[in-house]
Amino acid sequence: MNSIPETGIALRPPRNRIERRAITWWALQSLVFWGIILAAIIATQIFWEAARSWLIAPLVIVSVLLVVGTVVEPMWRYAVHRWETNDEAVYALSGWLVREWRVAPISRIQTVDAIRGPLEQMLGLATLRVTTASSKGAIDIGGLDKEVANEIAERLTTITEMTPGDAT
Repeated sequence: MNSIPETGIALRPPRNRIERRAITWWALQSLVFWGIILAAIIATQIFWEAARSWLIAPLVIVSVLLVVGTVVEPMWRYAVHRWETNDEAVYALSGWLVREWRVAPISRIQTVDAIRGPLEQMLGLATLRVTTASSKGAIDIGGLDKEVANEIAERLTTITEMTPGDAT
């Protein structure tokens, strides 16, 4: 097992799964996105007779993407996504085609936020956003129960305040 010499943080996969409701959240996001595009293509085919023949390929492609985005992608993402926080670091593993594994030492954390979009609010979920001094940007852990996200945000804020350094 490798470790980062200056912090002693073990490089390992995170332990916790996200909420199973995240599958529904991702499926709804895909359904809204691809559904709007599919509806536009269908409406164009209905009302613009000259476009019917050349819109067949986009109709098929968007229909396949809709099915993949609402059935395959959410299940795959649920199987991959993991997270963990402790007194030393925040760990996140995400993605479905391209997987991203991020570790942020507590000393590098600048802000911690719990974010809830409309679909997340409807499903009782939240995204934990941990902003660090990294040029790579914030670590987002989506699909957490809203209470868990709030508790982690409070805990990380408390730990960060007690950690020496300027998070840069």
